[in-house]
Amino acid sequence: MKLKLFAALALATPLFFVNSVNAGNSQDLQKLLSTGECQQCNLSGVDLSGAHLIGADLRGANLAKANLSGANLEGADFTNANLKAANLSSAFLTNVNFKKANLNGVNFTRAQIYDSNVYGASMENLNITDAEIFNTGIGIGGEGAEITDWD
Repeated sequence: MKLKLFAALALATPLFFVNSVNAGNSQDLQKLLSTGECQQCNLSGVDLSGAHLIGADLRGANLAKANLSGANLEGADFTNANLKAANLSSAFLTNVNFKKANLNGVNFTRAQIYDSNVYGASMENLNITDAEIFNTGIGIGGEGAEITDWD
């Protein structure tokens, strides 16, 4: 009995810490975690570091200053989302849709960004130190240039 209780607590502990974060709206955070969808949600300042949000629908969401470091965001949709000053360091970003998103001041240090759509996104003051960027248009001093395979 004690072993089962300990195992249940060990599995639930990471969820407790994610849910206890002072997010813009705890109901929105709970919605995202339970459904993988949270269009137009207020998740500003939320800590989702290391989260697995594969295919998450975050269209129009406010994720300003959110911590998504180390998160797996493969296939996530951030169309029209606000990610201003968000931390996506070491995040896995394959086939992510950032169309018309606010990416100003985003930290992409050591992120893996592959085949992602940044059409019309605002991308001023990005930190892309040691990031791997393939087949993704990025803005360098204005409208984006296409960075492709460097081999």
